[in-house]
Amino acid sequence: MRFFIAILGIMSVFWWAAPAGAEERRIDTPLGPALIETVAEEFRVPWSLGFLPDGRMLVTERAGRLWLLAPDGTREQVSGLPDIAARGQGGLLDIAIARDFEQSSTVFLSFAKAQRDGEGTALAVAKLDENRLRDLRVIFEMAPGSSGGQHFGGRIVEAPDGTLFLTIGDRGDRPSAQDRARHNGSVIRVTRDGDVPSDNPFAGQSDAQPEIWSYGHRNPQGATLDSEGQLWVNEHGARGGDEINRVRRGANYGWPVIAYGRHYSGGKIGEGTSKPGMEQPEFYWDPSIAPSGMVIHSGNGWPAARGHHFVGSLKFDHVAVLTPGAEEEVGRIESRETARVRDLREGPDGALWIVSEGNGTIYRLRPE
Repeated sequence: MRFFIAILGIMSVFWWAAPAGAEERRIDTPLGPALIETVAEEFRVPWSLGFLPDGRMLVTERAGRLWLLAPDGTREQVSGLPDIAARGQGGLLDIAIARDFEQSSTVFLSFAKAQRDGEGTALAVAKLDENRLRDLRVIFEMAPGSSGGQHFGGRIVEAPDGTLFLTIGDRGDRPSAQDRARHNGSVIRVTRDGDVPSDNPFAGQSDAQPEIWSYGHRNPQGATLDSEGQLWVNEHGARGGDEINRVRRGANYGWPVIAYGRHYSGGKIGEGTSKPGMEQPEFYWDPSIAPSGMVIHSGNGWPAARGHHFVGSLKFDHVAVLTPGAEEEVGRIESRETARVRDLREGPDGALWIVSEGNGTIYRLRPE
């Protein structure tokens, strides 16, 4: 079985090395010259992608469509999705392929789910069977009570122990991010069945939602693991103060009590930039770049990228590159292919895959 898996990995790299009709273009990056190519076009507000072991990909569109994309560029729509509330910033959001997909055929989806008087961020699990989802179950949805079409979060990360992290925004209700009786403005952690792990920090407390892993977040739009299995997120500030945070168990990240930015009106946010008991970001941007998808590169196939953080910008149409540990930004990847970057993924061969919401296109970037 181990040899079979290795062969599949090699096949995936080979199949995507030269998609039919693709032309590579040379661009400069902070980590040296690279080649970028178009993989697939004409998506409507693409939000995320996930790699399957056989070389195909799953691609989500926010309006509520899931596509199965083959290496030759052909695609077919996947059926069996849950009911999706595609309003405002909500809709079909992230896709995550289970680490044991070859045995389980399991995928995870995040989406906006209709609730009483509004919508809430939800997480579903299903089996991929050809071009349809079967046995779909909603294993988590945030506590009802939010309205408006913004700040859903929605990034999914499978932890090394098999539990699932899901980011949730404050839904535009700022004080709720400090209220542990609500899921707003949190990172939650559940099992693949939606159960609460016994070592969650607030499990068993009557005044807190037991799924919460960390809180005080505004709108986490990027999430990934580093080589040590540590969770990192990036999140939108208001007018300035976008952050990269190393997420710790039970930690409070301060929103809206502390922030490195101001309200859109220009008014002061909370009490300043620090307060005892509240975490400081590893890095922040001012002015805001509206961060989105995030990769901490393994160095596979691109040694110079090892440990570097890549963060997409929805506002300024680039990919920010930060040093390992996110201590500083070392430069930006800016080209016609980086229009409103919604998601970033490291591919099986170490290439950086870029989902451009602005172009409705998926690109592949690799070192020259």
